[in-house]
Amino acid sequence: MLRRTLNALTPLRDAQTPVEPAQDSLWHVLEQSVDAAFVIDSRHRVVLFNPAAEALWRCRREDVHGLPFTRLLGEVQAVGTTESTMAALMGSHRDATLLRPDGSEAACSVSMSKVVIGDHVFHTAFVRDTSDQQRQLARLRQLSIVVDSSDNAIFISSADREVVYVNSGFTRMLGYRLEELRGIKPSDLLSGPHTDGSLDERISRAMAAGEGLQTEVLLYTKAGRPLWLSAAINPVHDEDGSLLGLVSVLSDITQTKMHQVLHNKVLDALVHEWSVADVMTLICREVEHIAPELTVSIITVDSEGLMHALASPSLPEAWARKINGLPIGPRSGVSGVAAWRGRSVLVKDIASDPLCANTRHLTTPLGLRACWTHPIKSSSGRVLGTLSFYYRENRGPEELHERLADTCLHLCSLTLEREQTNERVHQLAFYDTLTGLPNRIMFSAKAEQALANVAQGNGTAAVLFIDLDRFKRVNDAQGHAAGDGLLRDVAARLSEELGGINIVGRQAGDEFVAVLPMCSAEQAGSVAERLLGAIAAPTTAGLMTLHPSASIGVAMFPDDGRDIDLLVRHADMAMYRAKRDGGSGFRFFSVDMNRLAQERVSLEAALRDALRLDQLNLQYQPQVGGCGGQQLYGVEALLRWHHADLGVIPPSRFVPVAEECGLIADLSLWVLRQACAQMADWRRRGIDIPRVSVNVSAINFRDPQLSLQISDLLDEHGLVPDDLTLEITESVMLDPDPDVLENIEAIYVLGVRLSLDDFGTGYSSLSHLHRLPISELKLDQSFVRDIDTSAIARTLTSSVLRIGESLGMKVVAEGVETESQHRFLTEQRFPVLQGYLFSPPLPPGPLEDWLQAQGYAAMRESQADAALA
Repeated sequence: MLRRTLNALTPLRDAQTPVEPAQDSLWHVLEQSVDAAFVIDSRHRVVLFNPAAEALWRCRREDVHGLPFTRLLGEVQAVGTTESTMAALMGSHRDATLLRPDGSEAACSVSMSKVVIGDHVFHTAFVRDTSDQQRQLARLRQLSIVVDSSDNAIFISSADREVVYVNSGFTRMLGYRLEELRGIKPSDLLSGPHTDGSLDERISRAMAAGEGLQTEVLLYTKAGRPLWLSAAINPVHDEDGSLLGLVSVLSDITQTKMHQVLHNKVLDALVHEWSVADVMTLICREVEHIAPELTVSIITVDSEGLMHALASPSLPEAWARKINGLPIGPRSGVSGVAAWRGRSVLVKDIASDPLCANTRHLTTPLGLRACWTHPIKSSSGRVLGTLSFYYRENRGPEELHERLADTCLHLCSLTLEREQTNERVHQLAFYDTLTGLPNRIMFSAKAEQALANVAQGNGTAAVLFIDLDRFKRVNDAQGHAAGDGLLRDVAARLSEELGGINIVGRQAGDEFVAVLPMCSAEQAGSVAERLLGAIAAPTTAGLMTLHPSASIGVAMFPDDGRDIDLLVRHADMAMYRAKRDGGSGFRFFSVDMNRLAQERVSLEAALRDALRLDQLNLQYQPQVGGCGGQQLYGVEALLRWHHADLGVIPPSRFVPVAEECGLIADLSLWVLRQACAQMADWRRRGIDIPRVSVNVSAINFRDPQLSLQISDLLDEHGLVPDDLTLEITESVMLDPDPDVLENIEAIYVLGVRLSLDDFGTGYSSLSHLHRLPISELKLDQSFVRDIDTSAIARTLTSSVLRIGESLGMKVVAEGVETESQHRFLTEQRFPVLQGYLFSPPLPPGPLEDWLQAQGYAAMRESQADAALA
C-alpha cells in the first residue's frame, strides 16, 4: 500500500527503481507529521507533500508534485541561486514567504535538512506558519513606538508593584530610568512631603476589588519638582482572574489644574458676585492646594498707603489684625516693601533680612522663613495690594510658583478693580451728566472730518459714548434747574480733560459722545478711566452735594466701524454693558454685545408672556417679634419667576428689564392682586397671619387710580386695610409729582399702612418723614450685615431705631442671618425682625407648615406697641 502511494507521489522517479526501506520509513513519518513538510530530490523538485502542507498551502499534493521547490517559497533571507537558497535554509528555522497557488502569501519559518538514502539524496523541509507571530511582533513594535513617543508617563508593574517597564515619557516627565526603580514601589519613590498619604491604600483597595483607579495626585520628580498628575491605574488579570500586574498612565495636569481651578473658578465667582474677600480666599486656598508647600496671603493698600489683610486662610486671625493699618515703606516687611517699590521682592531669610526688621516678629513665630511678594496693580499701574507666597524653609520660588504667581496676579487685579468700582457705585447717591457741548449735527460733521484725516494717515481713533448714571433722580428730586447746573459743571470737566484735537458733543439728554483721533485702544482705556475720575468729583446742585458717575462705552476706528453713526451705535452698546456691570466703569465694544441685546429682548418678551399667562409666583418671608416672644408680626410678599426653559430668573435680573420696558407698574399690580388673594385664602381657612407687605413701584404711585385700585382689591377679597402694608422707596417719598402725594394721602385715609423700605441708604430727610404718613421704617440689610464688624453700623442701627421710636414708627430690621445680629438687635429692643435666621421666603404651603412647626402666634398692634415700651 505504501509503495503504491509513493509511486503516485513521485512520478519523476523511475518506476523500476526499488524503494529503500529507509525511504519507506521516512515517507511514512512525514505523512503523519503535524507540521507541514515536503521533500525535494536532487533536482530540487517536490517528491513528497504531506497533508499538513496541503492545508498550509491550500492546495492538493498533485498540484505541486514535480514542481521546483522555489515555486512554494518566496524571498528568503539569503537571496541568490537555488543552491544558495537551500544552503540558507539548512539547519535552524529561517524566515521566508509562503507562496500559495491562489496568489496569496503568508509569513513562514523554514528548516531544511539533508537526507541520504542509499544512492539518493533528498532534502526535507519543515514549514511553520508564522503570520500571527509576525503580526503580533509588528503590533508590539508599533505599540512600543507609540508608547515611547507619548508625552504621558506609562509604566507596568508586577502584582507585587515592582516596576518591569517604563516608557520614554516616564523618564522625560519624572527623571527616573527603569533600572532606578528596581525593587521599589513607584508610590514610595514618587511621593513627597505633600503627597496624599492614602494613595497606596487606595490603590490596594481598588486592586483588591478588581477595579481600576483614576485620581489626581501630587507627585515629585527625581529633581524634587512637584507635579500634579492625573493617574489612571488599571489591573491586568490572566484567564483565571489572577492579578498579573498593573498598567499605569500618568498625565501632567499642573498647567491645566492651574487654569481650571484658578481661572475658571475665580471668574465664575466674579460672575456670581462673590465678595472680594471670598474671591481672594478662594485664590489663596486653591494655590495652597496646587502647591501645598506655600502659605498664601493677599493684602490691600488703601489710598493713604496703609495695608489691610484681605485673605490669608492659613494664617491666624491675630496675624491679620496686626497687619491692618501698617504703612508701606522700605522697612515694613516684604509686602510693604513690594507695595512701596511697585515690584516683586524675594526674601530668603526673614529672620536676618533688614527689609523685615519691623515685621519679622509677626511671621517668624509662625514658622515662616522666606517670602516672595508681588505688587497687585490696576490696569493704570496703580498698586492695589500685594500677593505673598510664604515658605517654611529658606528658599526661593520654583517654576510652578512663578506660573501660579502670573495667573494669580491677573485675577487679583481683576477682582480688586471690580471691587473698587462697586465701592464707588455704592458711595454715589446720584449719577449726573453733561450739557452745553455741540449738538449731534455739529459733532457728526466734525467727527466725520476727523475720521477722514485719521484714515489718510492709516491711524486709529476711539469713539466714547458717555452716559451719566441715575441722572433722572437728580431732576426728580431737585428739579430741572439743579439738573441743568450739574450738566454744565460736568461739561466743563469733560472739556478740560478732552482738550486739543479731541471732539466732544452732547448726544441727547444726559448722553455724550467724544472722538479721540490718533488714539490706540490702550490710550482710550486710560482716557476713559481719567474721564470717570473727573466726572466722579463732587459738585453742588441746589442745596445738595452730589457725587456723579458715568458709564462709558468705547468703539475703535476702523475695527468697529468706519463711519461715525456705526461707531456711535457700537459705543452705545458697550456703554449699556458697562451699566449692566454696575456702572461707574467703561467697556470696549465686542461682537457678542449684539447677541446680548437680543437676549434682553427675548427676556422682555418672556416676561410679558409670564405676566400674561400667570407664570409668576409669590413667596412669603415671615416678620417676627424681636423682643423674645414667638410672635408673627406679618409676612412680606416677594416675587419669583421660574421659566420653563431658562430656569430660575432672579428679581435682580428681570425687575430692571421690567422697569426699562414699562412693565413694572403691571408687575406691581399683579403682586398686589396675588398677595390679597392669598391673604383672603388664609383668612377663610383660619390661618392667622396679621398682615402682608407688598412692594409697589414709584410708577404706580403716579397713577391717580392707585388708591381706588387698592380699595377695590380689599373689597373684592373681603380684607380690611390693616391686612395690607405697602412698601415704598425713598424716591416715592421725595417725588414732587402731585399725584404721588395725593395717592399717599388717600392710602393713609383708607387705613392701609405705608412702610419706607431700605431706610438709611438714600437721602431721606427727617422733614419728609415727619410730614408723610409713614407707619413703618425698614432698616436696610446692609446695616444689619455689618453689625458684627462695624461699630459705625451698630451706631447707625441704634440711631434708626431711636428715630423710628421718636416718630412713633415701627422699625423692621431685615436681613438678620446670624445669632449675633439677632442678639444685638434684641438688646436694642427692635420690635420686628426679618431674615434667613428665622426663615427664607417660602411658598404659601411651606409657610403654613413653618408657622405650625414654630408655634408662632399672631403679633397684634398692641403687642407690637408693648414691644416698643
